Amino acid sequence: MPEKSANFWWVMRSNNPKVQWWFKLLTMGIFLGILIVWEIDSVSMGSFSRDFILLKVNSSEKFSPAFKDFIFTNIIQYYQYWVNTYQKLNQDFAGKNLAPKVKRQSINFTKNQGNTAAFGLEMVTNLSHKESASRPRVLRWISAELEANYSLNLLTNLLAPGGEPCRESRTVDVRIPALDGRDNIELSTGDIHEFVFHALDDSGKPHCLGGDYFETDIAGETWKSRPPIKDLGNGTYQFFLQVHPDFSGDYNLTIILLFRHYEGLRFWPERFAFDKVMRVIPVKFSKSSIELPEISQCKKSDLVRDVWSGRWTRHAKNDSCPISNDGRYRCQEPKFSCQKPWCDGPLGSLESNGWVYSTHCSFKMFSNEEAWNCLKDRWIFWWGDSNHCDTVRNMLNFILDVNDIKEVPRRVDLNISNPRNSSQTIRFTNIFNGHPNETDNNQGLNSLKDADYREFLKRYFSGDVVPDTIIMNSGLHDALHWSDIRCFIEGANYAASFWAEVFNGVRQRGLIPPEVIYRTTVAAGGYARILGFNPNKMEAFNGIVLDNFKAYDLVDHVIDDFDMTYPWHYDNRGNDGVHYGRAPAKLKWRDGQIGHQYFVDLMLAHVLLNALCSK
Repeated sequence: MPEKSANFWWVMRSNNPKVQWWFKLLTMGIFLGILIVWEIDSVSMGSFSRDFILLKVNSSEKFSPAFKDFIFTNIIQYYQYWVNTYQKLNQDFAGKNLAPKVKRQSINFTKNQGNTAAFGLEMVTNLSHKESASRPRVLRWISAELEANYSLNLLTNLLAPGGEPCRESRTVDVRIPALDGRDNIELSTGDIHEFVFHALDDSGKPHCLGGDYFETDIAGETWKSRPPIKDLGNGTYQFFLQVHPDFSGDYNLTIILLFRHYEGLRFWPERFAFDKVMRVIPVKFSKSSIELPEISQCKKSDLVRDVWSGRWTRHAKNDSCPISNDGRYRCQEPKFSCQKPWCDGPLGSLESNGWVYSTHCSFKMFSNEEAWNCLKDRWIFWWGDSNHCDTVRNMLNFILDVNDIKEVPRRVDLNISNPRNSSQTIRFTNIFNGHPNETDNNQGLNSLKDADYREFLKRYFSGDVVPDTIIMNSGLHDALHWSDIRCFIEGANYAASFWAEVFNGVRQRGLIPPEVIYRTTVAAGGYARILGFNPNKMEAFNGIVLDNFKAYDLVDHVIDDFDMTYPWHYDNRGNDGVHYGRAPAKLKWRDGQIGHQYFVDLMLAHVLLNALCSK
């Protein structure tokens, strides 16, 4: 029996009384419903592939069909409405030049790079979730972390053999395929944009060994930060960009090759400095609908990360702010408030002309009363380089309103009363660790090899009362003593064992050892970027100290002053090369200008108060 071809219309033409009128009507409705599904599918999965390009329809012409009463009496009208709307969308797209919009999409490398130098481009990142373009996406903040077994891995990489020509060559340039040769680079705010670049030798061929030290900076009118960079060990490097949607605008991405193949770690590295700007790339960050988790105010539990990836944001600007006779920049009223969630409290008291630092959490700016209420009856022991002298003085002068102490010696034990309430007192003990005595330099942690110095320190922890908190730092002086990385690893391990012995002695007497806040060493600035305490070396030393001190379970909290100072280390406007908190003065500064900025160290003082006072 021959098959009949399927023909829907025989139902509608049939005069068979068995085919009732309502059956004809129902069958017609089902057929129209199938057509509607086909049309919807053609828009969703047609010529526009959502995996690669996101087309944003003008909000005034946003397709939003009115699903009023989805019953048979409305289905024909709905179908005609949908077809008309679809045709209108096609006409609108056809009449517009979409090329510029496609060109501005994020240009990133694929994420699974491994250790290969193979490059792949994708036009838009983070679209694999298949979510509706109208729904805000909630992403994560950029972050960095200290590599496990940092000291051992650094030593292993430092001693990696050459042999092959590409491993023996020297880096003189880089190739960034996703950015080189492109104009009008536009990235979305909120997203973490990942880029890969490769080191090149003087013949333009890939250099295939790691260890080059690149300085990275992303800066705009209201945002400054250090993009995290990762050395893949084969001449390939990854870096990551992210800007919050509140700070869309024009930026410059700067990449500088400061030292090649760990040469910044040499004892005298100055003659090996390369210090060449590889790229200055204008980048526009366009505001997106992406949402980032709101930054909350720091709690003690937040301050355990070994490495921070923060940013400085600006919330006010006074272009006519003159320097006062006492060298200070009072650009906003002292009670000018922070803008949440970036900070909390009187931002004007920071005297930063609107700049403030935040990281994975934000910080409170303490008033005089709040600081005293927190610190009263406490004993804070400071052990570190001479930057501690500046921070203690700035905390006293700017925050605690103790103005009769204009200089904090390298060795001092201070009992301080609140000028407004004499019943409130605090004890600050500051002990310099750059040398066993208070006048010399360039010993660092090696100071602990001096028996008299060790006994001098132990006396503060041998009585019935011991400090509540130690704010600890290894310091810049280590860079000018230890001849190589292996020796410094041994020195850091010795220092950790010494403090572990001190704390064990406290426990054996039935007392609670001090809480330890470790402050990483600053990034040396301007002219000092190529000297013995250059950022390449001090970043490595910071990692080695944390690696060894944590192995002895010494560190309770970490304050990453290296990350805080890094965006300001390219010149000497806010530092003298090695100090970020020198006292204000209306005098000629190192860079030839009158006066200097001191707010970076004052920000550190507030960050330390957050660590001391938060719950």
